[in-house]
Amino acid sequence: MSASAGRSTPRADCTVGPDGGITFDLGLRREDGEAPELLLRLRGSKGAAGGTVRLPLSPLRDGRLRAVLPGAGEYAEGRWDVYLREPGTDDDAAVAVEPGTRDLRLLVDRTPGPGPVAVRIPYPTLDGRLAVRCWHRAPHAEAGAVTFDETGVTVECRLYGAELGADAGVEARQPGAGGRVLRVPVTGRDGAFAFTLPLDRLAEGAVTAQQLWTLWLVTGTAEGEGSGGVRISRILDDVWDRKKIFVYPGRGTGEGTLATPCYSTDNDLCVRLEPEPVG
Repeated sequence: MSASAGRSTPRADCTVGPDGGITFDLGLRREDGEAPELLLRLRGSKGAAGGTVRLPLSPLRDGRLRAVLPGAGEYAEGRWDVYLREPGTDDDAAVAVEPGTRDLRLLVDRTPGPGPVAVRIPYPTLDGRLAVRCWHRAPHAEAGAVTFDETGVTVECRLYGAELGADAGVEARQPGAGGRVLRVPVTGRDGAFAFTLPLDRLAEGAVTAQQLWTLWLVTGTAEGEGSGGVRISRILDDVWDRKKIFVYPGRGTGEGTLATPCYSTDNDLCVRLEPEPVG
């Protein structure tokens, strides 16, 4: 029987479970013989150890095939493309899987349990294939509401997997070796915190080329300090790429520069500095 069962490529419906695992249901029929398997390949890791996850496909009562990505597994951060490999073929012959229905309801307003924060979101790529966006953070600082006033931009956050020390702060870090760092204090307790970033203090004079400043929580405790801080991101919902979805207004710094909060392609919160448009 054809691997695609009359389709140019196989299609999978995805459901995210309460433990963060993903169920893949394929409309393929296998009456006998060895079943195919799903391959998840970490983009950009061809040939690297741990760059491929193999999921066996098992028949359901209605004849479809199901595979499960366990919620308890640890998967590297990045984008994992989904392929179908037929029995008796090698990995290079695997074909891309199309996205079907995606049930992501359990990801909305998710509160993670103890331990590392692990997020997996199945999504359609721009060229119509199925992929899974994975994050694995320990500890993790989740960005929430972003508001503006005359003093700058205020961000409400929640910290998982660490505690806030008395001298906790948030650092905006300029890219490149020897880049500047602007540190501001945080307020809050019991994991909830907020900070206000004065955008006009980021620029020293006019900016001639775009800069993307990264935001880090420095907890003031042993947890989270080993890598120089905790990256502030927003990953605890069903949005796999919020860069073009969450768009905030910019603010002129008075030096011919526009400062704008934004998200990166990895859903990390940043501040973009660029020359202010003329006219």
